Amino acid sequence: MEQLRTIGRELAMGSQGGWGQSKEFLDLVKSIGEARSKAEEDRIIIRELEYLKRRLADPDVPRRKMKELLLRLVYAEMLGHDASFGHIHAVKMTHDESLPLKRTGYLAVALFIDERHDLVILVVNTIQKDLRSDNYLVVCAALTAASRLIGEEAIPAVLPQVVDLLAHPKEAVRKKAVMALHRFYQRSPSSVSHLVSNFRKRLCDNDPGVMGATLCPLYDLILEDPNAYKDLVVSFVNILKQVAERRLPTSYDYHQMPAPFIQIKLLKILAVLGSGDKQASGHMYTVLGDIFRKGDSASNIGNAILYECICCISCIFPNSKMLDAAAETTSKFLKSDSHNLKYMGIDALGRLIKINPDIAEEHQLAVIDCLEDPDDTLKRKTFELLYKMTKSTNIEVIVDRMIEYMISITDHHYKAEIASRCVELAEQFAPSNQWFIQTMNKVFEHAGDLVNIRVAHNLMRLIAEGFGEEDEGADSQLRSSAVDSYLRILGEPKLPSSFLQIICWVLGEYGTSDGKHPASYITGKLCDVAEAHPTDDTVRGYAVSAILKIFAFEIAVGRKTAMLPEAVVLLLIYELEHIGQAPSTPKKLRCFSAQYSEII
Repeated sequence: MEQLRTIGRELAMGSQGGWGQSKEFLDLVKSIGEARSKAEEDRIIIRELEYLKRRLADPDVPRRKMKELLLRLVYAEMLGHDASFGHIHAVKMTHDESLPLKRTGYLAVALFIDERHDLVILVVNTIQKDLRSDNYLVVCAALTAASRLIGEEAIPAVLPQVVDLLAHPKEAVRKKAVMALHRFYQRSPSSVSHLVSNFRKRLCDNDPGVMGATLCPLYDLILEDPNAYKDLVVSFVNILKQVAERRLPTSYDYHQMPAPFIQIKLLKILAVLGSGDKQASGHMYTVLGDIFRKGDSASNIGNAILYECICCISCIFPNSKMLDAAAETTSKFLKSDSHNLKYMGIDALGRLIKINPDIAEEHQLAVIDCLEDPDDTLKRKTFELLYKMTKSTNIEVIVDRMIEYMISITDHHYKAEIASRCVELAEQFAPSNQWFIQTMNKVFEHAGDLVNIRVAHNLMRLIAEGFGEEDEGADSQLRSSAVDSYLRILGEPKLPSSFLQIICWVLGEYGTSDGKHPASYITGKLCDVAEAHPTDDTVRGYAVSAILKIFAFEIAVGRKTAMLPEAVVLLLIYELEHIGQAPSTPKKLRCFSAQYSEII
């Protein structure tokens, strides 16, 4: 919005220098730019639209004044207000014989309406007539409008004329004709499919602008059927080489880079044509190496070319020298202080490790550090890359950092996704069962009910089955450490329901099996869990079941243990619930517990 206001101010100030616009227009733009709120801006535009509606309805408005009114109408609509009452006036202006008025009319129509608008039918005949004009500026204006307004049904009406204009002596007309034909192909491929050979011809056009415009439709065609354009690989490589060697006019330079947008489009095309094709890729290596050597990393556009070069290398048939050059450039991106370049580095590295996973090792620390960056988009991209580059040798470092990242975010949907990925990686690459259990404890503690319940069941099964190597000592140590860790965790506030279920199950199965913790201590902890979650029947059920298991185990091993009064009350309440006589409110429940505790 601020950019739009700036452009408007420049236009208005420029208009005083000879465009013939009135002071009213300058005052309008100035007042909008100085508006202190959206409401104030809306009031200004609404007042302006009321004025324009009255003036446009006046049949005696001079043609020159009508042009200014139409520009003001465009300005109002670009700021988001409805100016549909003036659309018909824009259509009428396209019929004007004056070149400035006609071009203004075409500009306004292209901004106001689209191919589905009812007024389009009034413009088609005018476009047909103007495409035959002797003035190339009129032809260019008509081609621009045709690209915007001609729909599938109207394409046959103007298609022959557009094709003829591909051979026009003026390069600007040829360029716009290519763009219009490309637009027709996007809207209705069947209407233009017999004419796609024209794009091949225009690739050899003497004007770089026409050639560059031709790359866009060729890219779409190559995406659909790469094999049909394999014969153009050498041509594309030669064009890219000429551009990189600065053989194009300097007017095509941007920030001292030779025709960068043409380079980027050519790299995209070569990436598609070289995919899985060793012979085609062989023609590309030399020019790609030259681009890496001559690349300018001091400007955004230079980095954009280098990034697109990496993308190309990651798609074509692999080459060790090219991969090394791409990895070196990626390293520079990752070490940059710019968020944008770091993001590009993360994305580029993600592409390269698909070809050679070893590339990620030397950049692992730099990637992990990106999780500390304040930019959320970069952190999300980094998380995706870490997931892809995890293996058995770095699982502990990466998962620990991913869990730290998960703790720091508040988006539940994204937190659930990270938790799921952590669990998946831990299950696949866990170096030991103890580490897996500790990791799962962290995930459940901080993501809790966002984790799939299947994960909880898998954790219970792992603790029950142990190492599976007939090593009872190791299995006992595993279960004992799980019990110790869960007894410590029970002191944490607001533990998730799914995690409490795991804790209760483990304490019930193995809480007193090693004789380290007395049954009264374990049952006391379980009673606290049940009392703290009176409305969670699942957690209470796990807690009651665990208490019964503990006393059954104690009896089985010959240890006589008196049941705690709290446990007796809990079991009694649980039984009364099943016959519908349990205390109905928390206050009655506490009174009930106190009475029965005294009796016991």
